[in-house]
Amino acid sequence: MPSRKKKSTPSHDSNRQSCPVPQGILIAVGGHENKGEEPEKGSNQDQNRNFVPDGILTRFVEELSGNDPLIVVIPTASSVPDEAAGDYHEVFGRLGVKRVETLDIRERSHANDEKSLELINEAAGFWFTGGDQLRLTALLGGTQLLQRLKERYTYEQIVIGGTSAGASAMSTPMIYEGRNDAGMRKGEIAITTGLQFMHDVAIDTHFIARGRIARMAQIIATNPTCLGLGLEEDTGVVIREGYKLEVIGSGLVTILEGNSCTATNIYDISSDTPFSIRDLVLHFLGAGEQYELPMPPELHL
Repeated sequence: MPSRKKKSTPSHDSNRQSCPVPQGILIAVGGHENKGEEPEKGSNQDQNRNFVPDGILTRFVEELSGNDPLIVVIPTASSVPDEAAGDYHEVFGRLGVKRVETLDIRERSHANDEKSLELINEAAGFWFTGGDQLRLTALLGGTQLLQRLKERYTYEQIVIGGTSAGASAMSTPMIYEGRNDAGMRKGEIAITTGLQFMHDVAIDTHFIARGRIARMAQIIATNPTCLGLGLEEDTGVVIREGYKLEVIGSGLVTILEGNSCTATNIYDISSDTPFSIRDLVLHFLGAGEQYELPMPPELHL
């Protein structure tokens, strides 16, 4: 299996020893992951020989620990939470999971109550649906629920999955606004702090279908420390130890590295002006490819 690995410097090794390596697994998906025998409406799955029915969600279930695992579906990002959660109850049940619960947080107070925290403590897997990632961060940021989920991700073998908005919110920085056809212009992209399961990584979804490479490049131009992770539909990454990525699904993952870029004018131009950045490193990776993030894991608490 092809892989891409980078040698760690001694300082990286030291950081990895001083910061806890996450014991949990992240699965970030670019949206429109298949949920049955038929291709998803509006997708290119029927024209793709790599398409596998239920492929990504089957992998999520396979990664769960325990004989009778509980999955908690969190449809907080969705404007139609009952419908969004119902789709996953159906598919997870069909995949053999007997216990699936919905935790739909609509007010910040609900993310601090005992019943919500009990579900967070008990579940082996968590699935964040699509919708609006800003709703996720505004309702969950700074709550006991998010703090407990980060603690469990750091020290326990849980699985946290998310699709579309649920994937975009996993990292910091988080893109929450920006037209696909205007990403080349300075100031068109809005970012904020995400849920922070990953640091110095910007995740964007529906990446190829919606032509989002320019807006990702703008995020990197503002601070080349950041790495861009573009997830196509029915495509995702399984992330272990906070930095080891494996590509899954039927499409491509696009990775943009900016730490070796030689020049950008993003700081020197006016808003609504096209920006420049030179010598970005670009990778397109298909299913089975592996990649190691070129930075040490951060403290996840």
